[in-house]
Amino acid sequence: MSSTTIVGGGIGGFTVADELRRNGYTGEITIIDPLGVPYDRPPLSKDYLTNEKTRAEIEFRPAEWLEENNIVLKQATVERVEAQSKKLVLEGGEEVAYDNLVIATGGTARRGSAPGFDSDNVVVLRTTEDADKLRSLIGPGKKLGTIGAGLVGAEVASSARKLGADVVLIDPAPVSLVPAVGPELAQRLHDMHAENGVEFINAMTSSIEESDGRFHIGLDGHDAVTVDAVLLCIGIIPETVLAESAGLETDNGILVDEQQRTSNSSIWAVGDCARTRLEDGTLLRRHEHWDSAIQEAKTAAASIIDGPSPKLSASWFWSDRYGVHVEGTGDMTIPGETIIRNDAEGRPAVALRLDENGALVGAAAIEDSMAVRAARRIIDRGIAVDKDKLADASIPLKKLAR
Repeated sequence: MSSTTIVGGGIGGFTVADELRRNGYTGEITIIDPLGVPYDRPPLSKDYLTNEKTRAEIEFRPAEWLEENNIVLKQATVERVEAQSKKLVLEGGEEVAYDNLVIATGGTARRGSAPGFDSDNVVVLRTTEDADKLRSLIGPGKKLGTIGAGLVGAEVASSARKLGADVVLIDPAPVSLVPAVGPELAQRLHDMHAENGVEFINAMTSSIEESDGRFHIGLDGHDAVTVDAVLLCIGIIPETVLAESAGLETDNGILVDEQQRTSNSSIWAVGDCARTRLEDGTLLRRHEHWDSAIQEAKTAAASIIDGPSPKLSASWFWSDRYGVHVEGTGDMTIPGETIIRNDAEGRPAVALRLDENGALVGAAAIEDSMAVRAARRIIDRGIAVDKDKLADASIPLKKLAR
């Protein structure tokens, strides 16, 4: 039986290992990650940052589970892949042979090129160490400047307020998340910042200067802002260094087929670092969501054991801010029209995106997980739903998904 080595212990890498064992794979499985026992990343901006969960509580499984399932965890950094001889070279020179290799290295925080963005004192949020550092810098009497008001930026703003800090949120877009949830829900979510005492500045950040332990954030067309800590949330860059060392094809990600296999038949890639290229050469957009990484990992595991490919679902994401839960599925940017369902207070609560043929292709909701679950089922099964019924908030979407 062949062995499988997984580089990266995020949700993608961990799920490959879990799925292989679930499906009866008896070969050796090794996870190599410098951060140790694999843990969940979404809590870093929420429960972990606010000290409501410990490092142990966000681990996917305890170390004992890995041992019980005969999964070897190697806490190390891989320097390069020597694909021809099927071996990994670790930092320090140790070599690890593999039969099947899965690259699940995710991405690195985008720093940008403006002056001061590359300072070690400007925090990014990718690891528990990053979250620990950020937590140590904020609290009552402190002001946090968060550059980037997307999902992570908004979640951190909420958590920082919970910890007693003042927050200024800076973004060049007047309203974030429009492509993800549509303009109506995005505006409602955006308004929550002011409602919760977070200052929002619509501007491009031009520089970050440090002086006397504080930071001066330069803004185009706006007065500079002075804060005690700065968090940079301007996206990620897919980690392709190992793929390039192995001679794999890359293009804003490691190129994979629909089985997550790279241009080398012994190497798969999953998660934020992977980008699908269809048989006709079409390059799909990379997905940077937790659920997408899980679906890709399940596909890769099935491919490794030559099993049937799992049936994939429409993409799905969630976020939490100011005690409010948000979910989305599918694609809200496909040409067509959006139907809005309001909540009992008349606020937009559910957005349903129909394509030009009237088929449901995307949905998002505030405080209505069931609506998104039903919408996802409708999308996955291609269920034809009457537009008037979709618009009628008195008819549960669950009923339409049957």
